[in-house]
Amino acid sequence: MHDLNWLVSRPIAHRGLHDGGNAVFENTLTAARAALEEKYSIEVDLQFSADGVPVVFHDQTLDRVTSESGNVRAGTAEELARLRVGTSEDGIPSLAQLLETIDGNVGLVLELKGIYGEDEGFVSAVLKTLETYNGSVAIMSFNHWLLADARLLEAAVPVGLTAEGGDEFHETHMEAVTAFDPDFVSYNLHDLPTRFVGEFRGSNRPVITWTVRSEEEKAYSDRFADQITFEGFRP
Repeated sequence: MHDLNWLVSRPIAHRGLHDGGNAVFENTLTAARAALEEKYSIEVDLQFSADGVPVVFHDQTLDRVTSESGNVRAGTAEELARLRVGTSEDGIPSLAQLLETIDGNVGLVLELKGIYGEDEGFVSAVLKTLETYNGSVAIMSFNHWLLADARLLEAAVPVGLTAEGGDEFHETHMEAVTAFDPDFVSYNLHDLPTRFVGEFRGSNRPVITWTVRSEEEKAYSDRFADQITFEGFRP
């Protein structure tokens, strides 16, 4: 059992402490540094580059947050680093660059964004990158095949289930708990309360929520979960 006190001790900045109005864009090193300065934990998304490097990016395509188009996984880590995110000077960083930037000073929650049938080596590369990192870090995913890989590879870091939906998904989520024994759950705030989340917390494992965008939503989350993943305000 992993010690996850760090996961619930501080609010978690969603994709870093980003603020597009001030040219601080999601999943960039600038957003990570902004969260670090205010001592928030940080959640980011990971994709897999064409040359097998975990990179910090949310979407499958480049179009929304860069001036380029196409599949992010078609680019090498070096090519992705040369792109510019939004109107900033930030490129798409590698996981290794993020770890060097944070250097163990705040907690990191890494969400792996999978594509079924295209993820061979993804979890292994993430875990390899984390091997020498001394800070508090956890991985999580919606994608059950990535959770299966994490358990098969005997991940040395906490492994979490990202999930959403109402009670109609109770059986599906419980099957995932049985199969992958997650150390924590990250759940959609707007689907709470659910039987699943109540039962999971009853097993003395933490639940964090996403994405909380106001003090009112934080107060709601606090009724059902142990910590928030937030953006758009300072909790």
